[in-house]
Amino acid sequence: MLPLTETIPKPMLSVGSKPFLQHQVELLVRNGIRDIVLLVAYLGEQIEQFFGDGARFGCRFAYSYEKSPLGTGGALKNAAAFLAPSFLLLNGDTYLDLPYSKMAGDFSAASVSALIAAYRPNSRDTRLPADKVACNLALDAEGRVLIYRKKQPEGLTHVDAGVIALRKAILDRIPPGEVFSLEEKIFPQLIKEGQMLAWVSKEPFYDMGSPEGLEALAEKLS
Repeated sequence: MLPLTETIPKPMLSVGSKPFLQHQVELLVRNGIRDIVLLVAYLGEQIEQFFGDGARFGCRFAYSYEKSPLGTGGALKNAAAFLAPSFLLLNGDTYLDLPYSKMAGDFSAASVSALIAAYRPNSRDTRLPADKVACNLALDAEGRVLIYRKKQPEGLTHVDAGVIALRKAILDRIPPGEVFSLEEKIFPQLIKEGQMLAWVSKEPFYDMGSPEGLEALAEKLS
Protein backbone atom coordinates (compact mmCIF):
# COMPACT_ATOMS: atom_id res chain seq x y z
CA MET A 1 0.00 0.00 0.00
CA LEU A 2 2.94 2.33 -0.54
CA PRO A 3 3.19 5.29 -0.72
CA LEU A 4 0.11 5.69 1.51
CA THR A 5 1.65 3.78 4.41
CA GLU A 6 4.76 5.96 4.48
CA THR A 7 2.81 8.45 6.58
CA ILE A 8 -0.25 6.47 7.76
CA PRO A 9 -0.26 3.10 9.56
CA LYS A 10 -2.07 0.51 7.45
CA PRO A 11 -5.01 0.03 9.89
CA MET A 12 -5.74 3.76 9.61
CA LEU A 13 -6.23 3.76 5.83
CA SER A 14 -9.74 4.90 4.95
CA VAL A 15 -12.42 2.44 3.92
CA GLY A 16 -15.38 4.55 2.92
CA SER A 17 -15.57 7.40 5.42
CA LYS A 18 -13.75 5.65 8.30
CA PRO A 19 -10.34 4.22 9.09
CA PHE A 20 -10.23 0.46 8.54
CA LEU A 21 -9.56 -0.13 12.23
CA GLN A 22 -12.74 1.69 13.19
CA HIS A 23 -14.76 -0.79 11.11
CA GLN A 24 -13.02 -3.62 12.96
CA VAL A 25 -13.68 -2.06 16.36
CA GLU A 26 -17.34 -1.43 15.58
CA LEU A 27 -17.74 -5.06 14.46
CA LEU A 28 -16.26 -6.28 17.75
CA VAL A 29 -18.45 -3.97 19.84
CA ARG A 30 -21.57 -5.16 17.99
CA ASN A 31 -20.58 -8.66 19.01
CA GLY A 32 -20.19 -7.85 22.68
CA ILE A 33 -16.40 -7.41 22.76
CA ARG A 34 -15.65 -4.37 24.94
CA ASP A 35 -12.05 -4.75 26.13
CA ILE A 36 -9.56 -4.31 23.29
CA VAL A 37 -5.76 -4.29 23.38
CA LEU A 38 -4.09 -2.71 20.36
CA LEU A 39 -0.60 -4.02 19.57
CA VAL A 40 1.02 -1.05 17.87
CA ALA A 41 4.43 -0.22 16.46
CA TYR A 42 4.91 1.74 13.23
CA LEU A 43 3.21 5.16 13.59
CA GLY A 44 1.18 3.73 16.46
CA GLU A 45 0.77 7.13 18.07
CA GLN A 46 -1.62 8.05 15.24
CA ILE A 47 -3.84 5.15 16.26
CA GLU A 48 -3.86 6.13 19.93
CA GLN A 49 -4.49 9.78 19.08
CA PHE A 50 -7.57 8.85 17.03
CA PHE A 51 -9.09 6.16 19.28
CA GLY A 52 -8.09 7.41 22.72
CA ASP A 53 -9.44 5.30 25.57
CA GLY A 54 -12.21 3.87 23.38
CA ALA A 55 -15.10 5.46 25.29
CA ARG A 56 -16.64 7.13 22.25
CA PHE A 57 -16.69 3.75 20.49
CA GLY A 58 -18.35 1.95 23.38
CA CYS A 59 -15.28 0.00 24.48
CA ARG A 60 -12.04 0.22 26.47
CA PHE A 61 -8.63 0.38 24.79
CA ALA A 62 -5.18 -0.48 26.08
CA TYR A 63 -2.08 0.06 23.95
CA SER A 64 1.00 -2.16 23.83
CA TYR A 65 3.87 -0.51 21.95
CA GLU A 66 6.77 -2.31 20.31
CA LYS A 67 9.99 -0.30 19.98
CA SER A 68 10.86 -2.51 17.01
CA PRO A 69 8.81 -5.27 15.31
CA LEU A 70 8.71 -8.43 17.45
CA GLY A 71 6.61 -10.73 15.27
CA THR A 72 3.20 -12.04 16.30
CA GLY A 73 4.49 -14.06 19.25
CA GLY A 74 6.88 -11.37 20.47
CA ALA A 75 4.15 -8.74 20.28
CA LEU A 76 1.83 -10.88 22.38
CA LYS A 77 4.54 -11.53 24.96
CA ASN A 78 5.16 -7.78 25.10
CA ALA A 79 1.42 -7.23 25.78
CA ALA A 80 1.11 -9.99 28.41
CA ALA A 81 0.19 -7.60 31.23
CA PHE A 82 -2.93 -6.50 29.34
CA LEU A 83 -4.23 -9.93 28.32
CA ALA A 84 -6.98 -12.00 29.92
CA PRO A 85 -6.51 -15.74 30.59
CA SER A 86 -8.08 -16.34 27.17
CA PHE A 87 -8.44 -13.84 24.35
CA LEU A 88 -9.11 -13.32 20.65
CA LEU A 89 -6.26 -12.20 18.39
CA LEU A 90 -7.20 -10.41 15.15
CA ASN A 91 -4.97 -9.35 12.27
CA GLY A 92 -4.76 -5.57 11.95
CA ASP A 93 -5.27 -5.62 8.19
CA THR A 94 -8.04 -8.21 7.61
CA TYR A 95 -11.78 -8.00 8.20
CA LEU A 96 -13.82 -11.06 9.11
CA ASP A 97 -17.52 -10.68 9.88
CA LEU A 98 -18.41 -13.45 12.29
CA PRO A 99 -20.15 -13.87 15.68
CA TYR A 100 -17.17 -13.24 17.90
CA SER A 101 -19.02 -13.79 21.16
CA LYS A 102 -20.06 -17.27 19.95
CA MET A 103 -16.53 -18.10 18.88
CA ALA A 104 -15.24 -16.96 22.27
CA GLY A 105 -17.89 -19.04 24.02
CA ASP A 106 -17.04 -22.12 21.98
CA PHE A 107 -13.39 -21.65 22.86
CA SER A 108 -14.18 -21.34 26.56
CA ALA A 109 -16.02 -24.67 26.37
CA ALA A 110 -13.21 -26.42 24.48
CA SER A 111 -10.24 -28.03 26.21
CA VAL A 112 -7.64 -26.77 23.72
CA SER A 113 -5.06 -23.98 23.66
CA ALA A 114 -6.09 -22.46 20.32
CA LEU A 115 -9.19 -22.12 18.14
CA ILE A 116 -8.41 -20.68 14.70
CA ALA A 117 -10.98 -19.21 12.31
CA ALA A 118 -10.75 -21.07 9.00
CA TYR A 119 -12.43 -20.53 5.66
CA ARG A 120 -12.72 -23.02 2.80
CA PRO A 121 -12.58 -21.13 -0.51
CA ASN A 122 -14.49 -22.40 -3.50
CA SER A 123 -14.79 -21.46 -7.14
CA ARG A 124 -18.39 -20.26 -6.75
CA ASP A 125 -17.54 -17.58 -4.20
CA THR A 126 -16.55 -14.51 -6.19
CA ARG A 127 -15.76 -12.59 -2.99
CA LEU A 128 -12.67 -14.71 -2.40
CA PRO A 129 -11.80 -16.58 -5.61
CA ALA A 130 -10.25 -19.97 -4.90
CA ASP A 131 -7.63 -19.53 -7.62
CA LYS A 132 -6.28 -16.41 -5.87
CA VAL A 133 -6.08 -17.85 -2.36
CA ALA A 134 -3.41 -20.22 -1.11
CA CYS A 135 -4.79 -22.60 1.49
CA ASN A 136 -2.60 -23.08 4.55
CA LEU A 137 -4.62 -25.43 6.78
CA ALA A 138 -5.62 -29.09 6.78
CA LEU A 139 -8.23 -30.38 9.25
CA ASP A 140 -9.42 -33.78 10.38
CA ALA A 141 -13.09 -34.80 10.50
CA GLU A 142 -13.49 -33.33 14.01
CA GLY A 143 -12.02 -29.97 13.00
CA ARG A 144 -8.66 -30.50 14.66
CA VAL A 145 -5.84 -28.77 12.78
CA LEU A 146 -3.41 -31.29 11.30
CA ILE A 147 -1.23 -28.97 9.22
CA TYR A 148 -0.49 -25.25 9.15
CA ARG A 149 1.97 -24.02 6.55
CA LYS A 150 2.25 -20.86 4.49
CA LYS A 151 4.03 -22.45 1.55
CA GLN A 152 3.23 -25.51 -0.57
CA PRO A 153 -0.59 -25.35 -0.42
CA GLU A 154 -1.01 -28.71 -2.19
CA GLY A 155 -3.29 -30.98 -0.17
CA LEU A 156 -4.47 -28.19 2.14
CA THR A 157 -8.15 -27.27 2.24
CA HIS A 158 -8.72 -24.14 4.36
CA VAL A 159 -7.36 -20.62 4.80
CA ASP A 160 -6.33 -19.00 8.06
CA ALA A 161 -8.97 -16.24 8.20
CA GLY A 162 -6.98 -13.89 10.42
CA VAL A 163 -8.62 -14.57 13.81
CA ILE A 164 -7.57 -16.98 16.56
CA ALA A 165 -8.63 -17.56 20.16
CA LEU A 166 -5.73 -18.37 22.49
CA ARG A 167 -5.01 -19.28 26.10
CA LYS A 168 -2.62 -16.83 27.73
CA ALA A 169 -0.65 -19.80 29.08
CA ILE A 170 0.97 -20.27 25.67
CA LEU A 171 2.95 -17.08 26.29
CA ASP A 172 5.07 -19.09 28.74
CA ARG A 173 6.61 -20.69 25.64
CA ILE A 174 7.77 -17.33 24.25
CA PRO A 175 11.02 -15.69 25.41
CA PRO A 176 10.64 -11.99 26.35
CA GLY A 177 12.05 -9.25 24.16
CA GLU A 178 12.76 -11.45 21.13
CA VAL A 179 11.41 -11.49 17.60
CA PHE A 180 9.20 -14.57 17.66
CA SER A 181 6.75 -16.00 15.14
CA LEU A 182 3.56 -17.51 16.58
CA GLU A 183 2.80 -19.24 13.28
CA GLU A 184 6.23 -20.77 12.77
CA LYS A 185 7.16 -21.71 16.34
CA ILE A 186 4.02 -22.08 18.48
CA PHE A 187 1.46 -23.41 15.99
CA PRO A 188 3.56 -26.52 15.15
CA GLN A 189 3.84 -27.32 18.86
CA LEU A 190 0.09 -26.95 19.43
CA ILE A 191 -0.75 -29.06 16.37
CA LYS A 192 1.62 -31.82 17.48
CA GLU A 193 -0.05 -31.79 20.92
CA GLY A 194 -3.56 -31.84 19.41
CA GLN A 195 -4.24 -28.45 20.98
CA MET A 196 -5.47 -26.48 17.95
CA LEU A 197 -9.01 -26.68 16.64
CA ALA A 198 -10.56 -24.85 13.66
CA TRP A 199 -13.69 -22.72 13.89
CA VAL A 200 -14.95 -22.89 10.30
CA SER A 201 -16.47 -19.69 8.95
CA LYS A 202 -18.80 -19.55 5.96
CA GLU A 203 -17.90 -15.89 5.59
CA PRO A 204 -14.63 -15.05 3.80
CA PHE A 205 -12.17 -12.56 5.20
CA TYR A 206 -11.17 -9.38 3.38
CA ASP A 207 -7.49 -8.43 3.21
CA MET A 208 -7.01 -4.66 2.84
CA GLY A 209 -3.29 -4.99 2.13
CA SER A 210 -3.73 -4.23 -1.57
CA PRO A 211 -5.79 -1.73 -3.58
CA GLU A 212 -7.96 -4.62 -4.83
CA GLY A 213 -8.59 -5.87 -1.32
CA LEU A 214 -9.38 -2.39 -0.10
CA GLU A 215 -11.89 -1.95 -2.92
CA ALA A 216 -13.57 -5.30 -2.19
CA LEU A 217 -13.89 -4.42 1.49
CA ALA A 218 -15.29 -0.99 0.72
CA GLU A 219 -17.93 -2.66 -1.45
CA LYS A 220 -18.86 -5.07 1.35
CA LEU A 221 -19.16 -2.30 3.93
CA SER A 222 -21.07 0.14 1.70
